Amino acid sequence: MMLPAWLNRTVVGAGIASFFGDLGYESVTVLLPSFLILLGAPVFALGIIEGLSDGASSFVKLFSGYFADKLGRRRDFALGGSVATAVFPAIIAVAGSWYLVLAGRLVGWIGKGIRSPSRDAILSKSVEKKDLGKAFGFHRTGDTLGAIAGPVVALILVSSMGIREILWLAVIPGFLAFAALWLFLSERDASPHPRPRPIVASLKGLPSQFRSFLSAVLVFGIADFSQTLLIAFAIVSLTPSLGFTAATATGAGLYVIRNIAYAGASYPLGLLGDRIGRRPVLVFGYALAVASFIGFVIAPVNVVAYGILFALCGIFIAAEDTLESALAGEMVDVEARALGFGALATVNGVGDLVSSVMIGFIWTFIGYSAGFIVAAVIAAAGTLLLIWTTRNPHGPGAVMGSG
Repeated sequence: MMLPAWLNRTVVGAGIASFFGDLGYESVTVLLPSFLILLGAPVFALGIIEGLSDGASSFVKLFSGYFADKLGRRRDFALGGSVATAVFPAIIAVAGSWYLVLAGRLVGWIGKGIRSPSRDAILSKSVEKKDLGKAFGFHRTGDTLGAIAGPVVALILVSSMGIREILWLAVIPGFLAFAALWLFLSERDASPHPRPRPIVASLKGLPSQFRSFLSAVLVFGIADFSQTLLIAFAIVSLTPSLGFTAATATGAGLYVIRNIAYAGASYPLGLLGDRIGRRPVLVFGYALAVASFIGFVIAPVNVVAYGILFALCGIFIAAEDTLESALAGEMVDVEARALGFGALATVNGVGDLVSSVMIGFIWTFIGYSAGFIVAAVIAAAGTLLLIWTTRNPHGPGAVMGSG
């Protein structure tokens, strides 16, 4: 059977690497709330860990994207960053306090920051513009299949070994991800930027519509808190009725449902964006986030209701990740794409930093409902801003759909 032209060596390799990478660090993520509880960490510690890690990762993405473009060493940046993401579970495994957990998480997420813009730029250059949605959808699907396998493996192992031992084992798939990138990642025209400019000037040189788009991404991102916090929310909410051990397992299971929904939706949403327009599909994803946050406020406290809401979260994040990247790939010229992806990731990371820390403190000192309501209001503002900033009917194909 003949494979489609867009499903090339690089796209397949990136998907395989993302599968193993996510298998490793999602097995850590799903156990992190329980591990922090065992360490005696305060509730808001998880928000700080997630927020600072995402923020640091995103700032690194901006600079790594710039220097990868400038030096023409995108493949080297992608490989180097993947090493850090492979070793971070070992740092957490030896942690005796949440501060060292934070240090380990920072190492891993900074590695992601070094790796991701270059990998995404290489991926976007490996396919035709009309196939960007499908290529990124395939990549996100591989990413999330690993995110399904990771929690499942962790849940299977946790009954027979301790959390620290599982963290040590999580190093193995991380190095398998590195091997996949090393073997399969191939860049077309890896030459450096012919006329490198300072990073501020380079950012100003990005298309004005792309910069306007980033403002909407930022506002929405301030509502888009870490999904690890949702696991903690489920554990706390379900413990009175199920007990801590069962609630912990249920929270991990709900996260698996979220990841299954993400994996199932990523490619179809990318394909739909290619066919009917990436803008309306992304608007749908943002609006679905608003509905999901409101749902957590009004839904009854039971596993079925939470399962539906976790699935909706997976769908809106699939739309966000797939369509934001596809839009960026079309709005930004080839020679500046790593910088463009770095800028997109940085804006998302600033939002993640603010949202995770903010929601963590609101949940700790005010209440869960208040946190979800704040998130819903901010996400609604981001949705409206997305509609406004991408309204130009004569703008680039990135706004209207595929070219």
